[in-house]
Amino acid sequence: MAREVKLSRLESTLEELSYPVTRDDAATEFEDTTLLLADGELNLGELISETSADEFDSDQDLQDEINNVLPREAVGEPYQSEGEG
Repeated sequence: MAREVKLSRLESTLEELSYPVTRDDAATEFEDTTLLLADGELNLGELISETSADEFDSDQDLQDEINNVLPREAVGEPYQSEGEG
């Protein structure tokens, strides 16, 4: 069953896995998951397969690796802040 996950909810989605987990197993687990970004969407399984680590010890490790392969536009306009200055 295909599902969609907002980038802001990625952490809770990654917590569903049992760690440690290999990159291939994690990619397979999320191959039917669409990650909704500020500007578009990407397949979460494909993103995971693009990471450099072979294994993840925790959901935070996996999230960090995913953040490293996300395009800059994934979180909104570059150099823009949603916070108050």
